[in-house]
Amino acid sequence: MPPADKPEPQPDIVLPDPEKLGRSMADIAARSQRLVGDWLKRQAAEGVSFDPLNVGNAFLEMTTKLMSKPGSLIEAQFGLWRDYMLLWQSTAERLLTGTPTDPVIAHDPKDKRFADPAWKENEIFDFIKQSYLLSARYINDVVTGVDDLDPKTAQKVDFYARQFINALSPSNFALTNPEVLRRARETGGENLIQGLNNLLSDLERGRGNLHIKMTDQDAFTVGGNIAASEGKVIYQNALMQLIQYSPATESVYQRPVMILPPWINKFYILDLRPKNSLVRYLVNQGHTVFMVSWVNPDESLAEKNFDDYMVEGPLAALDVIEKATGSKEVNAIGYCLGGTLLASTLGYMAAKGDERITSATFFVTLTDFTDAGELGVFIDEEQLCQLEEKMNKRGYLEGSEMATTFNMLRANDLIWSFVVNNYLMGKEPFPFDLLYWNGDATRMPAAMHSFYLRNMYQKNLLAQPCGISMKGVPVDLGKIKTPLYFLSCREDHIAPWTSTYKGMKNFTSAPVRFVLAASGHIAGVVNPPEGGKYNHFVNKDLPADPEAWFENATEVAGSWWPDWNRWVTNFNAEKVPARVPGKARGIKALEEAPGSYVKIKV
Repeated sequence: MPPADKPEPQPDIVLPDPEKLGRSMADIAARSQRLVGDWLKRQAAEGVSFDPLNVGNAFLEMTTKLMSKPGSLIEAQFGLWRDYMLLWQSTAERLLTGTPTDPVIAHDPKDKRFADPAWKENEIFDFIKQSYLLSARYINDVVTGVDDLDPKTAQKVDFYARQFINALSPSNFALTNPEVLRRARETGGENLIQGLNNLLSDLERGRGNLHIKMTDQDAFTVGGNIAASEGKVIYQNALMQLIQYSPATESVYQRPVMILPPWINKFYILDLRPKNSLVRYLVNQGHTVFMVSWVNPDESLAEKNFDDYMVEGPLAALDVIEKATGSKEVNAIGYCLGGTLLASTLGYMAAKGDERITSATFFVTLTDFTDAGELGVFIDEEQLCQLEEKMNKRGYLEGSEMATTFNMLRANDLIWSFVVNNYLMGKEPFPFDLLYWNGDATRMPAAMHSFYLRNMYQKNLLAQPCGISMKGVPVDLGKIKTPLYFLSCREDHIAPWTSTYKGMKNFTSAPVRFVLAASGHIAGVVNPPEGGKYNHFVNKDLPADPEAWFENATEVAGSWWPDWNRWVTNFNAEKVPARVPGKARGIKALEEAPGSYVKIKV
């Protein structure tokens, strides 16, 4: 029997199609030229700010302090030199003997940038990785070790030093990322051509600004497979639409639930898909749920202020809810900025003797901005003046600018991972409902946003008795007697839980329950019981020190949602027949949920 023919050896490297490559490069060149031309025209019209984030002054102050005490810098440099010598010796030994050696510096096992086995198994990539980690540690030690820096300056220097460190990771460059090199070998470099096309598409979508595509934009439809809970829009004004959701039970609790989401983002984070929808959970528990859906404002709403958001938001909603249900009393929920508005509204209502809100819940809400986390990096007089000048020209803050700020807080997850996936690997991002919502940006009216940043973040006036006034009425959080539920998240990078706890202590006349969920600003809140994903912590005692609260807290497995439901039903035990949206006298259904306001894109 003749021997079987041996299969032809396959080439190690796939060669690109010259004709296809030529067409791609010609298209890329034409698009690039057009983008550069458009960008130059805009810069000439708008002017260029060389330091819009006021970083230069912070680093100048840091450098001055550093050079006044050169001993610590010399010591840090000597430590870096010593570590590099150890790394050279370790790598040389490994190359000569092939024997694995202990790393001079190990990466965090949770760091996804170095998850590929080649970062450890290949001597060269292991050396590149450790060189980067040593340099990153050196930079971090130097900038955080400077004495006598103003705390705000120190925070800014630390934040931007980490941005610099993250940007220079070897995983972000084609020639120093083993995954990218492997894919280039497998595709004949087509991944890099496709990546360049992806980059240009993102620049075109952002009209010269880089709007990184984080998910498949065609995979989701608001009102289709997300924000799909049944209901009706029963009221609208210039700032909001009010949605009443259809009941899921024959009888419902007498007091309805009114939800005030943030208007920095859209409300449907609380109604993404049936399996993780807080709205669906609440109606299944027998609550009549009303959602405020804020408009995505344009220049016509430039003069709308924080007062207007109260009057045309929760106060208007309370009037409509009474007509729709016959109930003067509601259980209110405020999420993030919506919670800050709820607290301000409660202070206003307390001064006016208005008791229609019988319980109030705050999801990851700051009411004391003494330590507002890393968002404080973007709040100083120079940056605020520049921001206000820009907003006053347009009448609003562009949604993409706010989105970029939040993405910088988690740059490796929300910026650089997509740079690698989209531009170096040449892949399309995975369909993910949460990232679709994250990219569905909203604008901020100029007057409202200026008031919020200056009076809350910069001056912290809400935490001071009568520090702010709403419609001319001084607000004192200490006069609020409404039962309160504070839900904070342990890994929250936007509203740090220790800061939300401190703000909670300003409600000196109200009975309070404080609950701490695991995870962050979004995942810790959107945590349905069926998922069994994150635990939470409870403690009835409320000592002054948040860390003391945590030390004596009890860890409870699973979602906090059932805990909140038990708490709120203590104020809401009476049941009535279910209410059908748009059927009450004097109430007309305007359109199907989720309404038209939420579908306005920037």
